[in-house]
This record gives sequence, C-alpha cells and structure tokens, in this order.
Amino acid sequence: MAEPLKTFVNGVEVEVPNSIPDIRAALSKERREEFDRAVNAAGVHDIHAVMRHWMLEAVPDPEADALLERLAADEAERRGAA
Repeated sequence: MAEPLKTFVNGVEVEVPNSIPDIRAALSKERREEFDRAVNAAGVHDIHAVMRHWMLEAVPDPEADALLERLAADEAERRGAA
C-alpha cells in the first residue's frame, strides 16, 4: 500500500492520492476514462510522469469544493423558490 502524501492547498492540509486506485477514485467520472487511457498507454519510462500529473490533478481543493457546495445550495434554493 502506498504511504499517504500530504500537501497544503490554500493553507489547508490535504492528502494527495498516490496510487492508481486512489487517484482514479479522486477523479470525476469523465476524467477517470482519460486517466485510464494515460496509465494504460504509459511505458516504464513514462509512468512516473503520468502518475505525478494525475495525482496533482486529483488533489482536493477545499476552496473549490466549498464554492461548488455554495453554488449547488444557491441553485437548489433558486429552484425551490420558482
């Protein structure tokens, strides 16, 4: 099992997914297909770069998550008021 990695995003410590299953799980459904293609196409000399690219893309962003939650709540409230 891969040892957990951590980084800071906007001052908040977050875990960085660092295995193929963890990275895949952290991605949206649409991005998982592209990730699968990239991993499956990577050769032995490329796999590290491919993994680094995707693990950085999969890092959670607490500010973005909070913004999406607020937008969803606003949309739900707007629809309820209609």
